[in-house]
Formats: sequence, structure tokens, C-alpha cells
Amino acid sequence: MSPALLGLAAIPAVRRLIELALDEDLGRGDVTSAVTCRAGTPPVLAEMNARGPIVVFGLDIAAAVFGLVDPRITVERLAADGDHVDRGAVLLVARGPAAGVLAAERTALNFVQRLSGVATLSRRYADAVAGTRARVVDTRKTTPGFRVLEKAAVAAGGCHNHRFDLGSGVLIKDNHIVACGSVMSAVERARKDAPHSLRIEVEVTNLAELDEALAAGAEVVLLDNMTPAQVETAAARAHARGILVEVSGGITLATIGDYARAGADLISVGALTHSAPAVDIGLDFRPTAER
Repeated sequence: MSPALLGLAAIPAVRRLIELALDEDLGRGDVTSAVTCRAGTPPVLAEMNARGPIVVFGLDIAAAVFGLVDPRITVERLAADGDHVDRGAVLLVARGPAAGVLAAERTALNFVQRLSGVATLSRRYADAVAGTRARVVDTRKTTPGFRVLEKAAVAAGGCHNHRFDLGSGVLIKDNHIVACGSVMSAVERARKDAPHSLRIEVEVTNLAELDEALAAGAEVVLLDNMTPAQVETAAARAHARGILVEVSGGITLATIGDYARAGADLISVGALTHSAPAVDIGLDFRPTAER
């Protein structure tokens, strides 16, 4: 499949990330495989399998890793992004030279374990607000270089993407307000100079700041570090004026349902990306006679 990469792997920034990861692991070669898998070693069949229940993401990236290491390796994907699979499920099968499969193994697993971890945690958060008006969204608290992949994994898990970068939206936060002197001044400047396609969102931490943001003409308010009771009061005021309400600040799986029922339209959760644990996935060689 190399060098004609598919899907996310075809994005130049993602390909550079894959190449960087391979250089990190293979920059000085694979000495163990070089001395054990010499010429004449028969081709192998390797299965990537889930060692617990997970939501899958990143198999195209794994396939790209194998292909870049050795174009003779063929990959068959047996699951799709967003699939929920049980322990023991085979996610993909790689066939080819043993040395190449072994050289690609860890990098391929690192991508899939990390990204499936994000998708798996995202599914838990999405399920926690099912039946409410709320949508769970991610943040920019992503692993440097991994943003496009981690945000895609969030979506595969059933949550949604917030701003991709600082150019994607106007979000006036406390430091912007201090720099401008007031909420009103910050919003007026944004309305004058920001692209008309972008909504103006203002972060507030109490009801007084909320009223100031509403008076200034904010189109979205971000309620930061409020209690569910405070959110309920604030959301009622904002919704009465047709204003969208986002909630953020230390929200967990144990509390997100309370915030959703309090009237939040969006609930931003940095943990989707910054705290998602990698899931357990393995790669095991099988006798080729089994297939």
C-alpha cells in the first residue's frame, strides 16, 4: 500500500508524524530482527487483537506503518473505526516478511492503542449524556502533533469536535477580557474584525459575568467551573435569549449527567484527549497453516 497512503494517513501532517515515529524506533535499525530473521525466514501472518472491550480507531494508520516499513507487507482490516469490539477480537491481519512485521509492530500498536483509547473513553462520555440535549465536545488539550488523529478518534467514539485550532473560532476567555479591559470591549472588537462566519463565544465564571456577556451580544456563553445548580440558572437566562450554552471545568463521568440535565448544550471535556488511557492491544504471530 505504500507510498499511496489512504484516509487520514494520506494527510501530509499525519504522514510526517508516522515517519517521525518510525525514525524514533527504527532510526538505528532493528538489531534483534536482523540477527534472528535472516534470509530464508518464511513469511509470517500476524493478528492484531483486542485484549479487552474497546472502541477501535487507527487501523488505517497501522496499515500505513506496515506499508512504509516494507511495501511487501499486506494488511487486511477486520474492524472499522468506531466499532465496539470485545476481548479477543481480531482487528487486522498483516502478512509479509517477518523482519518487516516485527520492525513495524510497536509503532503500529502505539498508534492504535492510543487512538482507540481516546475513542473508547469518548464513547463512555457520549453514553453518559444519551437522552439529553447535550453534546460532548473535545478541546485543544491534545498530544502535540496528534491533534487531527485524536479529534478524529473523539468523533469515532461518538463525541464531537470543538475548535480545531486558534483560527477556527472566536472564544473570548478571561485573559482576553483583561487585555481588552472589559467583556463589552472584547466583544465589540471581535464583532468588528472577526470573520462574519464565526460565532462569538465568551467564557464566564458567575452570573454577573454572564449578564455582562449577554448584554455585550455574545452568541455563545461558556460557563466555566460552575456547579450544576448554577448552570441550570445560567442556562435558563441564556436560552431565554436564544444563546447557546457550553459548560466546562473539571467535568467527569460521574458528574457529566448532572450538567447535561441542567441544560447545557455543549459540554467540553479535555480529558477525552489529555487523560484517555491507552487500551491493551497485541500483535501475535500465527502459523500460516491456520489461514
